Amino acid sequence: MDQTRYSNTARGLHWLMAVLIVLTVPAGLVMVQEGISRDLQNALFLYHKNVGVLLLLLVAVRLAWRWRNPPPPKPASLPQWQARIAEATHVALYALLVAVPVAGYVRVRAGGFPIESLDALGVPALVPRSDALAEVAKTIHYGAGLLIAAVIALHVGAALFHGIVKRDGVFSRMWPPLGGRGR
Repeated sequence: MDQTRYSNTARGLHWLMAVLIVLTVPAGLVMVQEGISRDLQNALFLYHKNVGVLLLLLVAVRLAWRWRNPPPPKPASLPQWQARIAEATHVALYALLVAVPVAGYVRVRAGGFPIESLDALGVPALVPRSDALAEVAKTIHYGAGLLIAAVIALHVGAALFHGIVKRDGVFSRMWPPLGGRGR
């Protein structure tokens, strides 16, 4: 296995989550708009809530994988200040990838709404029904959602800078696993 690249598992999880997030954020923004049909709104809510559960599960899997399989070392050519910013960005992303779905979960459950995937599995609500709690969680979910969009934009911008401008190998470390060896 190439020791400069992330494992196929890490890359696969990264890109699966990236696709789900890219689809889920706009769904969340559209589903609360006035004037959309009730059928579309219901479909978007169903998708957004249940993919949020999946994303939280995938974050747990990713963190467990990362704990057992540390990432490859950063290229020696990467300036220390960039390495520190990359590390801070990753910490922020992981924190927000937990905070956003947890706040969404609290908002939905405290608001008295179903989360169909969890309901089908018999998972009880872990928070009480409370309009006040639902409103606080809604505010946190929305604010953290905007923040994660900004951090993702920074992350993507840095990746593109390294892949297109610098061509220093940083981008290729996480490029999708389209074959080859690796865990």
